[in-house]
Amino acid sequence: MTLRRAVWPCLCLIILAAGISGCAGQQPKPQVLPPGARVSVSGAAVARTAETLLGSPYREGGVLPNGFDCSGLVCYVFARHGVGVPRDVRRQATVGRAVTRDKLKPGDLLFFTTTGPGPTHVAIAIDHDHFVHAPKTGAVVRVESLQSAYWAKRLLQVRRLTG
Repeated sequence: MTLRRAVWPCLCLIILAAGISGCAGQQPKPQVLPPGARVSVSGAAVARTAETLLGSPYREGGVLPNGFDCSGLVCYVFARHGVGVPRDVRRQATVGRAVTRDKLKPGDLLFFTTTGPGPTHVAIAIDHDHFVHAPKTGAVVRVESLQSAYWAKRLLQVRRLTG
């Protein structure tokens, strides 16, 4: 499947949601982000957008504020800044560029292994030690610490999409 085809369902839902809310004319058209590309969006702005969604419910397959899964949250947040990213965790783990944990900045994507090998969960860094994510069924979008034993041992990679 091409990157464009992987991104399209997420972009369609976000564009539809913007149109429903009456903001379609104000939303920038998301650019499709190829692997390795970076955008001029501020990582701090991405992190602030993610924080505005705290308390949104978890919903498997969700890509809107009435319910997100982890990759849907990332897709929605970046689309709010005009950046299209793939809809699923494994493809999101191919965009931007890898950075080391000690270089972590707000807006970076954090990839974890939780339910199997390889990246199975994604979150958005809000500072060097904290991130926003949609964790699991029955939970809400929330902030967690990278210092927690659970998350620290499951962190696989950090990727930067922002300039």
